[in-house]
Amino acid sequence: MAINTDKNSYTIVFAIIMVVVVGSLLAGFASGLKPLIKANEKFEKQQNILYAMNVNDNEGEGDVVFIPTDRVEEEFNKYITKQLVIQGDKVEENDEAYLIDLKKEETKAKDASYQRRLPLFVGEKDGKEVYVIPVRGKGLWDAIWGFVAVDKSMTVQGVYFDHKGETPGLGAEIKQRYFMDDFTGEKFLNGNVFEGISVAKGNNDPKNTDTTDNEVDALAGATITGDGVSAMLKKDIKMYVPYFKKLNQ
Repeated sequence: MAINTDKNSYTIVFAIIMVVVVGSLLAGFASGLKPLIKANEKFEKQQNILYAMNVNDNEGEGDVVFIPTDRVEEEFNKYITKQLVIQGDKVEENDEAYLIDLKKEETKAKDASYQRRLPLFVGEKDGKEVYVIPVRGKGLWDAIWGFVAVDKSMTVQGVYFDHKGETPGLGAEIKQRYFMDDFTGEKFLNGNVFEGISVAKGNNDPKNTDTTDNEVDALAGATITGDGVSAMLKKDIKMYVPYFKKLNQ
């Protein structure tokens, strides 16, 4: 018997079957690709951490070139000597500290009884110990994040910033070399007092010759994104101050 394809019931049944088939195929693809996605996320974090430590493939003056994925794990294991998780007064080594989700930890910390877990990456480059701190905040349109490398005195050795949806040519410039390089040499502490580092209009120091002012030049036309970077650094870096004070005792 021929099927009447003009009936509404045929259209509905056909649509349901297609949804089930396509949905099953997509679920299968997603499941199959999950290990690859996780591996790529891991490599990206390792690239970002190394970039903050000035371990990269930059050649030109304005380059932002990461260690490629086929080398990044080897380089990460070479330069990162240990991964730590700080939770209150407790500091433990944890080889999967890079998996800690900063957004989830911040949400959990809204409960006053929860002690937030703080990942910290300890590395060595050119005979000098470097500490890489992950940070996360809010820009104009969406999330901003990055990694900040400091020495024992909390003086910046390098940074890497990124964003989800800042405006091209304006706030999106936070991931450009000329902006990130400005942070090198700036200090988070004034003596034993935490002051943070501000992205400031009118700083008038484009070459960052003054590294004692706790300021870097703002991006033109990106005030809110710059304020977001300032707030992010103050909020997240400050949580590590007790660790560094103990480190320097």
